[in-house]
Amino acid sequence: MALQESKKPDVYQTNFEPTSYLEYFKLDQDPMAKEVLHFLLKHYNATFKPGGLKGKLLIDIGSGPTIYQLLSACETFEVIVASDYTDKNRQELEKWLKKEPGAFDWSPVVKYVCELEGNRDRWAEKEERLRKAVRQVLKCDILKERPLEPAVLPPANCLISSLCLEAACPTLGACRDALRHIKTLLRPRGHLVLSGTFGSSFYMVGDKWFPTLPLEEKFLLEALQEISFTIEKLEKAPRAAETLLDNRSDYTRMFFLVARRGD
Repeated sequence: MALQESKKPDVYQTNFEPTSYLEYFKLDQDPMAKEVLHFLLKHYNATFKPGGLKGKLLIDIGSGPTIYQLLSACETFEVIVASDYTDKNRQELEKWLKKEPGAFDWSPVVKYVCELEGNRDRWAEKEERLRKAVRQVLKCDILKERPLEPAVLPPANCLISSLCLEAACPTLGACRDALRHIKTLLRPRGHLVLSGTFGSSFYMVGDKWFPTLPLEEKFLLEALQEISFTIEKLEKAPRAAETLLDNRSDYTRMFFLVARRGD
């Protein structure tokens, strides 16, 4: 659901409204938000807790206007670079980073992550830690061989990409290419942390309909293994019964995957 580029990228630049998309992340008000965020945040917490993944540089591919995917990683990575395809998403993200008026209120999500870490009361401290860690918000297009051009970054210790591949890639072939493209941003033996949905063909942002690529587990694992990634973790969860009637998206399962680059 967070974005890079589709078959018609101008549709995203024109029609994708980040403030409408952020309705998905109102943790205390939306059953779908609760389902997706609880699943993802628990696994981010397990992945980046003490003894887990850590390093100098983490690049977030397809950040959208969101920060939830970085709340655990900011504790173990010194420098974070966020990225997205659309101008509006990057502007919305910068609004929160700079504490500008009208920025989305992430505090319920931040408090939940702090609760997972054992100290709900340090949520304001975590927000400041993340703001300090995010050094750049770059233009990104994973359908290009150099997704972050013209920016040049050192190879990352870790890449994160959440709810991006299925929104960005119009075909399975394009998805294979996108994985190969983002691999170039990662150092050998570095980690790729992917999360998203299986079986989704669309999602809504406000009253706008956006197509998605119906990813499946077998395809994704094979595509990663073909480019020398070793799968270290794959967690899945079926869509909860209470959200099945929510017609904003038709995903069937959520996934969270950690893979290590081999070469």
